[in-house]
Amino acid sequence: MFKLQENNTNVKTELIAGFTTFMTMVYIIVVNPIILKDAGVPFEQVFTATVIATVIGTLWMALAANYPIAIAPGMGLNAYFAYSVVGSHGGITYQTAFSAVFVAGIIFIILSLTKFRKVLIEAIPDNIKHGITAGIGLFIAFIGLRQSNLIVSHPENLVQLGDLHSPVVLLTLLGLTVTLVLMALRVNGAFFFGMIVTGIVALLTGQLSFDKGFIEIPKLPEGLIIANPITAFTDVFQHSLYAVVFSFLLVTIFDTTGTMIGVAEQAGLMKGNKFPRARQALLSDSIGSTLGSMFGTTPTTAFLESTSGVAAGGRTGLTTLTVSILFIIAAFFGPLVSAVSGLSAITAPALIIVGSLMIGAVAKIKWGEIDEAFPAFIIILSMPLTSSIATGIALGFISYPILKLATGNWRQIHPILYVFGILFLIQLVFLPH
Repeated sequence: MFKLQENNTNVKTELIAGFTTFMTMVYIIVVNPIILKDAGVPFEQVFTATVIATVIGTLWMALAANYPIAIAPGMGLNAYFAYSVVGSHGGITYQTAFSAVFVAGIIFIILSLTKFRKVLIEAIPDNIKHGITAGIGLFIAFIGLRQSNLIVSHPENLVQLGDLHSPVVLLTLLGLTVTLVLMALRVNGAFFFGMIVTGIVALLTGQLSFDKGFIEIPKLPEGLIIANPITAFTDVFQHSLYAVVFSFLLVTIFDTTGTMIGVAEQAGLMKGNKFPRARQALLSDSIGSTLGSMFGTTPTTAFLESTSGVAAGGRTGLTTLTVSILFIIAAFFGPLVSAVSGLSAITAPALIIVGSLMIGAVAKIKWGEIDEAFPAFIIILSMPLTSSIATGIALGFISYPILKLATGNWRQIHPILYVFGILFLIQLVFLPH
């Protein structure tokens, strides 16, 4: 079913890769509820909805597309939902805001069923794809550095080196060293074993504890937030939430598409300029977004942290099937998951190392041609600095057509790039992002 031999992998490798991906992304079932709680959504509701959306999207990716790319509610859009949408536009409630997410999800499914997103992937120039891969690499490494306090905020320089005497920093450096040494020795499952060693040391040094117990039954105190699809569309029209729907749709399309390209390239799954089984893969996040909104969570996206599983050897849907099963189990171990995912030193080393692996894509960029090099460069630079994959892609899509027009090479690119260059310019200048 998963064609393990054809993809040069085996069951053990895929299971370890799935566990690695799970460990690096499981924080979302704690962080997402914390953010949406500020919008008034009950913590237990979002916790369970996050698990449901993740399992649905990731299972679809595993069984229909056979890719090691996990799906879960994306960071950034949850903050946009909680702090920019809810309470604005005439004081709308979170229930009405979820209607906008649902409508965006339905449109997303329709687009994914057509050739639109597949054409979009194939229309993106190679140098832009390499820039996206490298930019995601820097972004994910920066996340790891920030989460572990190896890099901290600075009032003038924005960031600076953290306190090297801090227990969390020391634990991160230990995990980083152990994992790198195991990788250098070509030990299978280096990420997994690095996390285990770090977790044991954290437990022995008192940095990891399980004061709140281990097991808790998942709850949906609000039930189905969107039980009637017609009401959802009515809410959008009644409150004129067109810009909100557009923002959710545009950001999710390119966030997911960019991440999928980056992960697929890293795993060697792109066939030339083609993305095999693109429709099946692209349906996973649109279905996850739509159904997730009905239970009470924001749009899903292909998760950056999937790169850690790919780096651990994951190449097929067996990796993401493992992730799905672990998330189902995690739903019943909320306190345990919260404790482990709350200690960034356990997962940060994997993110930092994955970033170093993905940055290698810069070697494939045509640096001698400014109309090809600069759009890739601005993508790479802006993703970590703006903490947004979609913003990085937007700047690349805006600058690429401009430079091609200026150099007289406008026929070289697909017309769809001009359309999205204009749309991204409108979104960045006039809409929330």
